[in-house]
Formats: sequence, structure tokens, C-alpha cells
Amino acid sequence: MKNWINRMLSSADKAPDASASAAQVEAAEGDYGVQVDAAYYRWLTASGGYQAGAEVEEHILDLVRTLAADPLAASGLVPRIPELIPKLLRDLADDDVSTGDLARQVEQDLVLVAEVIREANSAYYRPLQAVKSLDAALMMIGQNGLRMLLARIAFRPLIRMADQGFARHAAPLVWNQSEKCALASSLMAPGLGAGVFEAYLAGLMQNLGLVVAFRLAERAVENGKIPGSSDFGRRLFDVSRSLSSTIAAHWEFPPDVVEGIAGVGQPDASPLARTLERGDRIAKLRVLLDAHVVLEDDALVAEGLDSFERRCLGKLTDLPG
Repeated sequence: MKNWINRMLSSADKAPDASASAAQVEAAEGDYGVQVDAAYYRWLTASGGYQAGAEVEEHILDLVRTLAADPLAASGLVPRIPELIPKLLRDLADDDVSTGDLARQVEQDLVLVAEVIREANSAYYRPLQAVKSLDAALMMIGQNGLRMLLARIAFRPLIRMADQGFARHAAPLVWNQSEKCALASSLMAPGLGAGVFEAYLAGLMQNLGLVVAFRLAERAVENGKIPGSSDFGRRLFDVSRSLSSTIAAHWEFPPDVVEGIAGVGQPDASPLARTLERGDRIAKLRVLLDAHVVLEDDALVAEGLDSFERRCLGKLTDLPG
């Protein structure tokens, strides 16, 4: 797994240093982030949330914290990311590889061909006319786009691993938000001084701990539900992100990705952590808009996002799954 991650990163584009100061936006984003998280958690747990006592909530949070401190046990709860088309990934690390060479590799897997063409026709790329051939699709998305697509395909089995109770219901919803977070983070990365692909990878990875946390909660409560309070949700997001970082470190992800996931919301957050935080909020708002929980003129959207973030929000419409 380490090898394919490193190969994908070896040719990923780096964004320029950010000129904006994080301190200028940190204070304003605090309460706003809490509001977005609360709205998202209420929606996520609408069908399986209940009013749990403080002891139950603390017990669940302690279980997640304990697991986050035990990398071997934490990583053992999820399957490893498989090697995905090793030859293609090696070729992606070669800047001299041609589109034709990539096409010959991709066309060996009909499912992957369909994924690439679907990606090229997504709202993110917005082609003037429908893309129908593999060559045209690869020209449209480019090598970095293909690299991101392969990472997304590799992560799907991990985020969808839950098989019962609330976790089973929530997993596809979490995965949908994860995909949107990854894309939003990659779009925000250049302006915040983070690497584009590193931001995408962190966006996919950060919710892995949340799915594990939902599974732990089910075992602790034994009623197939999850505490539904917004305050619990905020704390659960924090501790589960720490769990995601622990698993990423154990799997030997790049240090900046590991630190970026762990550093979200911290005063000394790295450019990648700030990028991930912004991308996560944009993705949550997109999910809430698509679910008609908030409207385009809601203050969370109209006043909480700047013009570039609103354009990113639009890019997340109708993403290929």
C-alpha cells in the first residue's frame, strides 16, 4: 500500500505558498464551523439518533480515544487499501508517459473505462459536449485527475465496510461527503499553499475513523442507534479524525497528510489542515443543499462562504460516485 501511495504522490502537482494569513480567518470560522457541523450531524443522525445520557456519550468517546492511541488495533478494524493496477500507477509517476500509453492500460479493465468516461462528463469538468471515448476522457481529466480517480476507487471498500445497524445506514452518506470533501479540498489547496493530491487524499481518509466510531457506538449502546446531540457530534468528529490520522500513520501515509488530518481546527494548523477544514465544510454544505436541508440563500451558504468557495460548492454538484 505504501508503494502505490508514494508513486501517486511522486508526480502530484504542488500548489504555490498561500499569501493569506490563517490568523485573519481563524476567529470568524470558529462559530461558523460549529454551526455547519451541527447541521450536518443532525441530518446524518436523523433516522438513528436518540437522546443519550452523558455517561453513554462519554463511554463512546472514550472507546474511540482508546482506539486512536492503539495504531495496530485501529488499523486491524479496517481492511488495508489494496494495490490498484500497479502498472498504471507506475506509469502515472512518469511525466513522459503519453495519453495513448495510459489508454492502453486503462482499457484492460472495462469497469475502469466506464469510471474514467463518467468522470470526464461530471460537473467538475463540464465538457461542452458529451465525452464518449477513453482517449478523450483521459485528455479531459489529465494524469492528476486519473490519479485522484484511482485513489477514490481504492478507498470505497474502506468507507463502506459497515454491515449492520446505524453504521450501515450512515456509511454511504459519509462516503458521499468524503468524495465531496476530497474534491473541495483539492480545489482549495492552491490558494492555501497545500499540495493538490495530498489534499485530495486527506479528504478521502479523514472520515474513515468516523465509520469505525459508528461501529463502536453500536456495540456500546446495543440498540442500533447513535447519540443524536449536536454537541456529541462535534466531539465525535474531533476524536474520530484523530483515529483516522492514527490509521493513516500506521499505513505509512505521507507525514503531511497524517499531520493535516490531525491538525484540523488547531491554532497552529498546517496549510493542508486548513485546506481540509475548509473543504470539509464546503462538502457538508453541498450534502445539506442536495438533501434540501438548507437553501442557496441560507446564511450558512450566502454569508459563510466567499465567492471562490461558492464556486467550489457548485463544482460538487452531481459528482460521479
